[in-house]
Amino acid sequence: MTLMTPPPLDQQGDDEMLVPHTDFADRPQPMEVAQAETATAADSQSVDDPPSARFTWTIDNFSRLNNKKLYSDVFVVGGYKWRILTFPKGNNVDHLSMYLDVADSATLPYGWSRYAQFSLTVINQLHQKFSIRKGYIWNETWKSCPLDTVVENMGALLKLNLAYIDTQHQFNARESDWGFTSFMPLGELYDPGRGYLVNDTCVVEADVAVRKVIDYWSHDSKKETGYVGLKNQGATCYMNSLLQTLYHIPYIRKAVYHMPTTENDIPSGSIPLALQSLFYKLQYSDTSVATKELTKSFGWDTYDSFMQHDVQELNRVLCEKLEDKMKGTVVEGTIQQLFEGHHMNYIECINIFSLMSKAVRDVYASFDKYVEVERLEGDNKYHAEQHGLQDARKGVLFIDFPPVLQLQLKRFEYDFMRDIMVKINDRYEFPLQLDLDRENGKYLSPEADRSVRNLYTLHSVLVHSGGVHGGHYYAYIRPTLSDQCFELMACRFKFDDERVTKEDIKRALEEQYGGEEELAQTNPGFNNSPFKFTKYSNAYMLVYIRESDKEKIICNVDEKDIAEHLRIRLKKEQEEKEQKRKEKAEAHLYTIIKVAHSEDLLEQIGKDVYFDLVDHDKVRSFRIQKQITFNLFKEEVAKEFGIPVQFQRFWLWAKRQNHTYRPNRPLTPQEEAQSVGQLREVSNKANIAELRLFLEVEIGQDFRPVPPPEKTKEDILLFFKLYDPSKEELRYVGRLFVKGSGKPLDILKKLNEMAGFASDQEIELYEEIKFEPNVMCEHIDKRLTFRSSQLEDGDIVCYQKPSPVGSNEQCRYPDVPSFLEYMHNRQLDAWYWYNSTFPTCKISLVLDWVSLGYLAGSLKPCHLTWFGLVVRFRSLEKSKEDEFFLELSKLHTYDDVAERVAHHLGLDDPSKD
Repeated sequence: MTLMTPPPLDQQGDDEMLVPHTDFADRPQPMEVAQAETATAADSQSVDDPPSARFTWTIDNFSRLNNKKLYSDVFVVGGYKWRILTFPKGNNVDHLSMYLDVADSATLPYGWSRYAQFSLTVINQLHQKFSIRKGYIWNETWKSCPLDTVVENMGALLKLNLAYIDTQHQFNARESDWGFTSFMPLGELYDPGRGYLVNDTCVVEADVAVRKVIDYWSHDSKKETGYVGLKNQGATCYMNSLLQTLYHIPYIRKAVYHMPTTENDIPSGSIPLALQSLFYKLQYSDTSVATKELTKSFGWDTYDSFMQHDVQELNRVLCEKLEDKMKGTVVEGTIQQLFEGHHMNYIECINIFSLMSKAVRDVYASFDKYVEVERLEGDNKYHAEQHGLQDARKGVLFIDFPPVLQLQLKRFEYDFMRDIMVKINDRYEFPLQLDLDRENGKYLSPEADRSVRNLYTLHSVLVHSGGVHGGHYYAYIRPTLSDQCFELMACRFKFDDERVTKEDIKRALEEQYGGEEELAQTNPGFNNSPFKFTKYSNAYMLVYIRESDKEKIICNVDEKDIAEHLRIRLKKEQEEKEQKRKEKAEAHLYTIIKVAHSEDLLEQIGKDVYFDLVDHDKVRSFRIQKQITFNLFKEEVAKEFGIPVQFQRFWLWAKRQNHTYRPNRPLTPQEEAQSVGQLREVSNKANIAELRLFLEVEIGQDFRPVPPPEKTKEDILLFFKLYDPSKEELRYVGRLFVKGSGKPLDILKKLNEMAGFASDQEIELYEEIKFEPNVMCEHIDKRLTFRSSQLEDGDIVCYQKPSPVGSNEQCRYPDVPSFLEYMHNRQLDAWYWYNSTFPTCKISLVLDWVSLGYLAGSLKPCHLTWFGLVVRFRSLEKSKEDEFFLELSKLHTYDDVAERVAHHLGLDDPSKD
């Protein structure tokens, strides 16, 4: 067996999927979240120069092996131990199965992981070029290629006998081996004429490159670059790249800060304030900034944030909005001054120049084409007044150029032949410095001011990576245009949503030209022409700043440019955010204790809660240091609730097997002497982050707290709810201790007293057992003991007056079980309708939308399942007006819903109107 560094891989690829050899092969592979294993040897290597080696394994007597699986000797790459795992007769398939395995996985510490790129090869001992290799292309070209590039060029890659896929894997405890279940057919392997088995010997090779695991989320953009990114709401990368570009034009930022806003404005309802807030946070925050307030100020909802909009249209609309909001203020005219240039023969202004990127080689060629003279002659002669048809020359020249030149490259166009939109990925070059005075000012009109030097420096490159139906946007920006920065070519940053990184000039410039790239030939044994593939990442918008205006535009912006009310508001937000961050960082030192008491049950049951006893998110919460004893915590409770310590008794909540959550048992004196951290650990069988308690307080006849009664094993704590069928109302009325050997008959008088009934009122009792997935509420026989009825601490008893005979038609839900069933299936759904248009729509259309297409085109009775669905029908004029609410049930049929909607809208026949 030998171990050596590998030459370039030149063997045949295959379309076999890589899988672990375990039973997890057919499942979606999980994302690894554990911290990467520390290894000095591997970490000392740079990402671009990974430690790599080739291991050769010679297997003798291969056809006579009886082992189901066979391991090679251990070899070391990048400081890690590896081995090859093979199944000579196949891993339950008629193919040789082969994997790369972490040799010492059983002894590695919890949470380990390591990342490697590899290939596996069965050597053809007769003709080396026919060896079968599957795995990694050792070629840096493909690292930056998007997936669709690989897929589109798959066929050509296979024709070139290249391995087409990057065989890489993050190995961990669950997936300690990775490779190919169907590496090659067994019939081909064992065929003596093929050359894979010679003298019953098989030779296998593994090429392994260990790469350092880079944690994307641990990257500190502020620390590394001095700048922060913007959070992506789902599909807002196009907006993020544009906002970063505008923010990094300080003149724009200063103008936005000077737009008048007041302390009473709400960011989500004011574009100027939302933009001021966003820019302030980009300038002073240490972490990435959210854009939800800004998109809400646009009138967007969550759906809009998950749809990619046209970035050119967004740029135009946003600039128009800002221009409109700046009117009548000290910054009026800023947008026009920065972005507008003028044609000599057009009255109107243009904000952005759109340049052809198809069939032209660079920016200068586009400007040449833009001002190209068109001859009007022949059938296309110009009709001159008083002179008739005349030959003429028609052209466009510029009167002036703006200080900030935004160039939109037409990367998308409509293909009339194929009737589809297509992306233009042609190579299109753009210079670091753009001289629009070239060739004696060929682009300028005679009226142009020749004293203005139109020499521009590239400020931003906005990039689209992907195809016409989707992709990703990001921006390369040079925030400062200093001469030193220009000479060093090192002050350019990539703003990719939340992540900001330093980039070299080649990646920001040349790699965004688009076009095709040639893949170096990796198999010199074949006389194939070089393979070219299309580059799908390319510039779609360029921003240049005129050198003579550089000092004015790249100006200093500090806090004195920000309104005082805005500084106060945003500093307060930052302090609150910092406090939350601090609390989160110190969370391991504290325990959250949530205390529910009788007042919570009285307030919530029948309003927010119908099942179980309380919503723990709405009770009093305490943040207590873990080392504090529980007895000291009781003093905090005494201050909060006014209940002296000696009158407090706390119960632990427990989650039962039927998924209900009830008080289970009181704390013992020994437990109360422990720290709150210890108590949470020993009581947390439900894996809940906080400690949940019920505070039992007994009230005496003088309405003052009294010490809680001693509880024996015979005592059972029961909670009681009262149901009124006529009002369809359920409410909490109290709790009682009962004896297990006692009977409900013994407490009827007390229950009537709690309900405000006459002492001899007949009542029916039911036990609320569970509500998920179905309601279970059973009648209690008052003659049986509580123990015989299997009642225990924390159980809930609901009771009511008996329904009079023949009164079923008067009450929709005459008893507790039917009411709880109704509440379980009830939903409240909001409907928005199209103003005056909606009443003329067929109800079937409305309901087809509501059911999300599930019942499209059908009015057949069918059960609808509603999960809190809110369906919005909006008018363009009144987007959020004219809403109404309907109470619906999961058990309503399609026709039931149609009838209810029709009734609300005043329509007689839902099937016809």
